[in-house]
Amino acid sequence: MSLEASQSAARTKDVLLDVQGLKKHFPITQGILFQREVGRVHAVDGVSFQIRRGETLGLVGESGCGKSTTGRTLLQLHRPTEGKVLYEGQDLASLTQRQLRPIRRRMQMIFQDPYASLNPRMTVSSIISEPIRTYGLLRGPTVHARAAELMEVVGLNPRQVRLYPHEFSGGQRQRIGIARALAADPDFIVCDEPISALDVSIQAQILNLLADLQKQFGLTYLFIAHDLAAVRHISDRIAVMYLGKIVEIADSEKLYKEPRHPYTQALISAVPIPDPEVEATRQRIVLEGDVPSPRNPPKGCRFKTRCSYRFGRCDEEPLLQLVEEDHFAACWLEKTDEGKGASGT
Repeated sequence: MSLEASQSAARTKDVLLDVQGLKKHFPITQGILFQREVGRVHAVDGVSFQIRRGETLGLVGESGCGKSTTGRTLLQLHRPTEGKVLYEGQDLASLTQRQLRPIRRRMQMIFQDPYASLNPRMTVSSIISEPIRTYGLLRGPTVHARAAELMEVVGLNPRQVRLYPHEFSGGQRQRIGIARALAADPDFIVCDEPISALDVSIQAQILNLLADLQKQFGLTYLFIAHDLAAVRHISDRIAVMYLGKIVEIADSEKLYKEPRHPYTQALISAVPIPDPEVEATRQRIVLEGDVPSPRNPPKGCRFKTRCSYRFGRCDEEPLLQLVEEDHFAACWLEKTDEGKGASGT
């Protein structure tokens, strides 16, 4: 069964976000006065997935594979080249900026860099209360009181609400960024690598905070990261992305125990296991070569240039197919006798 057919059958479930054939291409131009397009960067090149209300969907992959661009395109910070982004059934890609405004309040983002994402000239109170004022949620002194309340919600001292960002540590700044995202009272939050710029000792605290806030406010997350251990900790399901394409989607534990795509198998083999005896016996899968340029991606399977199981049919593009219940993979190994050993079938 194809991903599209399975998703169509699943639409009776409580799906908050339904992404269909999403593409985002960035033009490459030459010339100073008369610029002409000489190529395109295929940052996101036809991805389809769903995010159910109240769940966390992890999105993982190597740097440059299109994860952050996907998140920004869902929020319409980048307008898609093609495809649909259905938010509660409404296609955001077809709306004007004016029509998007009331919906934007319900979709927020936590950025990767807590140092660059906060305005150094604004107090924490002004930063957190900006969405409240923008959307007219509160007025007068209650705005400052709400900012102080959100400081406490994310684990900060509300009496520090008049301080500036440079007076806080990196972990505290990220908490401020989380409070700002909560200020608009959203339903859906894109977490764009929110822990990658933080010390390891702080990362677990932020992950636990996000999990607690999800339960408290009924939030839905798209959690973008390249740290598979962190994604496993917080995600209900995980989507694996490679060179602008999603190559596998599955339940978090299922993906780690039985990865079906060779790229996913290689990623998981690189995650260290905190057991010296098990770590010493397992085999690491080392990928050869570099990731191809998104300006000129390979025809057919995007992963074929680095895959040790490559065979003739890989020159055709594989689609995400249901390999078992709620587990999708885009690989011809799942459909041929040549792939039985590699796919675990």
